[in-house]
Amino acid sequence: MTFVVTENCIKCKFTDCVDVCPVDCFHEGPNFLVINPDECIDCTLCEPECPANAIFSEDEVPDDQTQFIALNAELAKLWPIITEVKAPVDDADDWNGKPGKIEFLQK
Repeated sequence: MTFVVTENCIKCKFTDCVDVCPVDCFHEGPNFLVINPDECIDCTLCEPECPANAIFSEDEVPDDQTQFIALNAELAKLWPIITEVKAPVDDADDWNGKPGKIEFLQK
């Protein structure tokens, strides 16, 4: 089992989750984070740390977000690992909770 970053992370990209990950399984893109499913040890530490509530256990990903399971696996192969907390983007709070952000995902 693995954890999955879902749509609400797009354009928020809070990195609080990265700080608690014991295996460095987060990867950073331009405006989104993903979890490498091959590295995640299902420790559950990241989920409560996400201010955007964008991280779910794979078997609890909302039905309208299941495409993010494959997207996390795909993008984790392309993007570099992130191991340190970074300041959120200036308008992260404005984007937090807005639906339909998949169109803004930058690969």
